Amino acid sequence: MINITLLAYIIASVIVVSLVSLIGVLTIFVKTKNFRKILLYFVSFSVGALFGDVFIHLIPEAFEEATNGLMIGFYVLAGIIFSFIIEKFVLWRHCHRNIEDDKHNHDENHYHEKHEHNHDNHIHSFAYMNLVGDTIHNFIDGLIIAGAYFISIPVGVATTVAVIFHEIPQEIGSFGVLLHGGFSRAKALFFNFLTALSAVLGAIVGILFSSSETMFAFLIPFAAGNLLYIAGTDLIPELNKHNHEDFNVKENLMHLVMILLGIGIMCALLLLE
Repeated sequence: MINITLLAYIIASVIVVSLVSLIGVLTIFVKTKNFRKILLYFVSFSVGALFGDVFIHLIPEAFEEATNGLMIGFYVLAGIIFSFIIEKFVLWRHCHRNIEDDKHNHDENHYHEKHEHNHDNHIHSFAYMNLVGDTIHNFIDGLIIAGAYFISIPVGVATTVAVIFHEIPQEIGSFGVLLHGGFSRAKALFFNFLTALSAVLGAIVGILFSSSETMFAFLIPFAAGNLLYIAGTDLIPELNKHNHEDFNVKENLMHLVMILLGIGIMCALLLLE
């Protein structure tokens, strides 16, 4: 029988992650230049938090529970390959939109009222593809969070924190893509939140499979591979792209500090164990 406290933690965590989807509305009140800088700092923190969660929490716990250490490596690789397949072949128009796209969306819409009058009549297909992509992505996040909580509550909290900070730039980007694709602000917020709720469904699926030891042993390293893929192929390249376009030693040092801060937060969460 599932512990009620554990269940409450899982559901509360995925609801908080889903609520992050509403953060896009804040971009309306932020100047474009400041918006880009803040977003990049969140990306840097996300890199540290994701890597920290993987190497400080998930993988060590996976080895601790494993009867065959070699299989852990294969499961991590499976998570990376699965993420590659999903991004390249299923979500072919959806990914963690880069900051330049967000800047374009922010500049073009800022978000001007003239766009609001004809949104509903001119919704582009890429906006719908973005919604499909977000739904699948958030479902996987819910699955990962549920699996992490079944290791321990501190590991679940650490993974939730990592996912939240990774979701902030992603959800801001998605909000901008929906606006650019023809949705009104209200509809963009509503549908972005609706797709975010798929994290709850993912968590429920994770809970249902929690009694299977084989599934549990597979899910944690698989989740680690998924998070490694996000940090390594979506987030770090974004920081490098920005660096090539506008090299700034002070900003680069700040990004390094934010990455180390993300790792530090994951280390601090060890104190909860």
